[in-house]
Amino acid sequence: MPDAGNVDRDIDGKRSLHAADALIAGLAERQHGVVARRQLLALGLSTDEIDGRLQADRLLPLYRSVYAVGHRNRSRESRWMAAVLACGPGAFLSHQSAGAEWGVCRPGSVVHVTAGRKRRRRSGIVFHRCEIPPDEVTTKNNIPITTVPRTLFDLAAVLDRRQLERALNEAEVLGLMDELSLPDLLERYSRRPGAPNVRAVLDRRSAGRSYTRSDLEEMFLRFAAEAGLPRPETNAFVEGFEVDCVWREQKLVIEVDGWETHRTRAAFERDRRKLRILQAARWRCVPVTFLQLLEDRRDLARDVRRLLATATLAA
Repeated sequence: MPDAGNVDRDIDGKRSLHAADALIAGLAERQHGVVARRQLLALGLSTDEIDGRLQADRLLPLYRSVYAVGHRNRSRESRWMAAVLACGPGAFLSHQSAGAEWGVCRPGSVVHVTAGRKRRRRSGIVFHRCEIPPDEVTTKNNIPITTVPRTLFDLAAVLDRRQLERALNEAEVLGLMDELSLPDLLERYSRRPGAPNVRAVLDRRSAGRSYTRSDLEEMFLRFAAEAGLPRPETNAFVEGFEVDCVWREQKLVIEVDGWETHRTRAAFERDRRKLRILQAARWRCVPVTFLQLLEDRRDLARDVRRLLATATLAA
C-alpha cells in the first residue's frame, strides 16, 4: 500500500490529479468535509495545486486556510471541526460546543475553542487561551475535544448551578465516565473560575450519602409527625416487596432510599420491576429523597397530604 502522504505521478513526473483528489477526499471524509491548508501541504500538494482548486471552487474557504471540500452545506460537526482547525494545532472544542457534542447542554450560537497559544480572532469563534493537560482532552467523532469532566468544569464558569447540575445529570444518564473525575479537577483547579459552582454542586449531590436507609426512614417519620400526617407502617411487605413506608388503606407507598442504592444497573432494573408490579396492583409508589426532606418539606407535606386525601375520596 502506498504512503498516504505520497501522490502518484505520471510518466512525465507530473502529479496525478485523480490521486491528489482521492487524498483530499479521504482527509475530508475523516474530518466532516473540511480540511486545513497545512494538512494539504503535509499530504504533498503544492501551494499552486491548492490555489488552483480554490479558483475552481473545489475548495471553498470557511476560515483563513480552512476549506470545505466540494460544498458549504455543512453539519454541526463540520462547523466545529472547521473552527478547531482554524485555531491551529493543539486546539480543542470546549465549553458549550464541547458540551453539545457530548450531549450534556445546548451548543449556543458561536463555537468555543481552547488552545495554549494565542490565536488570531476568527468570526463566530470564541477562543479560550489555556494550556490543557493531555488527560483532559480526547477526540469524539474525530474532533479534538475536552473530556467530559473538563468540559463540565469549563461550563461551571459560564452556567448557573442549576444548569450545571442538569449537565452533570445528563452526563451520568449517558454513562459518560472518565478516569479523571470532576472532584479531581476541583482539586487541580481549586481557584479557577467555576470552582465554587463545581464545589457547591458536588456538595449538594453528596448530601445524604452518609445516611443509611434506616436514618432516612427515621427522618421521614419525624417529617410526617411534624407535618401532622398519619404515621405509616415502615419496612412492610406489599405485593411481595419490602417498602419503606406504606399507608395500606390509601394504597400509598413512600420509598426513601438514598441515591447510592440506585446507581447500579441491577438496582435500576429491580426498582423498575417493583414499580411496575405495584402500579399494576393499583398502588401509588412515590420516591422521596434526602434533599426533598431537607429543602422541600412544605411542598412535600402538601403533596403527601393530597395523595392521602384523594385516595380516601376514591375509596
